[in-house]
Amino acid sequence: MLSANQKNDNRGTKIFRRSTTKEYLLNVPVPRSFSYVKRNIPEVTVEQRERALKATHYNEFAFPAGMLTVDMLSDSGTTAMTDQQWSAMFLGDESYGRNKGYYVLLDAMRDCFERGDNQKKIINLVRTDCQDIEKMMNEMYLCEYEGGLFNGGAAQLERPNAFLMPQGRAAESILFEIVRKILAVREPGKVFTIPSNGHFDTTEGNIKQMGSVPRNLYNKELLYEVPEGGRYEKNPFKGDMDIKKLEKLIEVVGVENIPMIYTTITNNTVCGQAVSMKSIRETSKIAHKYEIPFMLDAARWAENCYFIKMNEDGYRDKSIPEIAKEMFSYCDGFTASLKKDGHANMGGILAFRDKGYFWKKFSDFNEDGTVKTDVGILLKVKQISSYGNDSYGSMSGRDIMALAAGLYECCNFNYLQERVEQCNYLAEGFYKAGVKGVVLPAGGHGVYINMDEFFDGKRGHESFAGEGFSLELIRRYGIRVSELGDYSMEYDLKTPEQQAEVANVVRFAINRSVYSQEHLDYVIAAVKALYEDRESIPNMRIVSGHNLPMRHFHAFLEPYPNEEK
Repeated sequence: MLSANQKNDNRGTKIFRRSTTKEYLLNVPVPRSFSYVKRNIPEVTVEQRERALKATHYNEFAFPAGMLTVDMLSDSGTTAMTDQQWSAMFLGDESYGRNKGYYVLLDAMRDCFERGDNQKKIINLVRTDCQDIEKMMNEMYLCEYEGGLFNGGAAQLERPNAFLMPQGRAAESILFEIVRKILAVREPGKVFTIPSNGHFDTTEGNIKQMGSVPRNLYNKELLYEVPEGGRYEKNPFKGDMDIKKLEKLIEVVGVENIPMIYTTITNNTVCGQAVSMKSIRETSKIAHKYEIPFMLDAARWAENCYFIKMNEDGYRDKSIPEIAKEMFSYCDGFTASLKKDGHANMGGILAFRDKGYFWKKFSDFNEDGTVKTDVGILLKVKQISSYGNDSYGSMSGRDIMALAAGLYECCNFNYLQERVEQCNYLAEGFYKAGVKGVVLPAGGHGVYINMDEFFDGKRGHESFAGEGFSLELIRRYGIRVSELGDYSMEYDLKTPEQQAEVANVVRFAINRSVYSQEHLDYVIAAVKALYEDRESIPNMRIVSGHNLPMRHFHAFLEPYPNEEK
């Protein structure tokens, strides 16, 4: 006997009708995950936090995390990893040379950055404990890859172009150190300029240490534009490179004085704002017109792909990996802290395109065109001497496997949507509470407040008022954020041109898969209260480490009275 949803056609074949069962919709989001791990927050008094601030010389990076209620200093390595990642850690191979995870991780990057929807997922060979050696040799151990960002097999030995690192700044460090040495031999004493839509603090610090000049080319007026109601739908890509500024800089500085051009995705320095595919494509076109290598700072590649999918014409129906495939196709190399959009607690990567513009520019060739010195070999020597064998790059086998699994987790649209919605909730909460200076729309990893507007333009650059705000937020409410303005970005040490490129902001970074609405509501209430009492926030001055590279990590400060009070 057939059910109510079945009938026979005239040939006796069963036909199944689509169920007409009613959907019972609710006006609240459907839960997408849950957690088995809970960490209690200790009760800490204002007096105890005051004592700790004095003892740590008012350096927010040095304040004990165990005394905080909400820690929004950074989203780097602070992720609550998924069950898939934790299970992958048990499969970690701690072999010194060519551990299983090495092959898995490089191929996970090929999957997520180069293959689009045609992923191989050789991680499953390890997950299923494959014992078929012929299969492992053919599909994992001895696979040859060349021509892309991640050579494999003999090509990775002959022309190494992918370098595992413990984190992004390590990748930046070896990149700029080797580039500095090459340029110093070719043109001793020459000063170079490296433009970007927005170099982050460590990138800028590494560029300065190589003796070059970092420039941030974006549209500051657009960044701070907020329409009536706080919603900004017209242009969600405030992180774009200002193409006109880039072309003018090339003209003024000279092509020969620009060794590479960077684009940061999403643009952390410019308030976590997204970068359009159009901007990436146009920047790449300009760079290649002059045969300049085009590099990405790709720490938050997945979040940028999400914004492209949701806001740029022609991408709504494309998957995150497909968008990533196009995005990375325009670059000649990239650095990335995969402690962000690797959804992991440790890991980074430096990679450049096999025989691409970067390789051609920084390798040396004989008169007959053969390679005299391969830049990849120089980078590999530095990697091995500083971070260990190239197949682990200072990471444990456990961390490598967790990272490989995490790259796939970051391709999950639902996860990305939930993350961006958290940022929107916090930003709009500040805005609705009447807090001035909130940058809207929110970025993909945090919320930023313009300190110049927050303080009604009453605090000068010498007051480091954003740092005062950050420290007072710790003292009163146990909330730690990151000042990324006049103090951290070294406004007082820059040229007038560079000073104009500084966004004087404070960042509320949202850790991946960690905080609930309860935490965000607490932060909103605290910032509202502090805003209403902003005249009492002390100015700050540097008492030690004023000229140290990346001073915000290790300088000492002290408060001094606000003259406006």
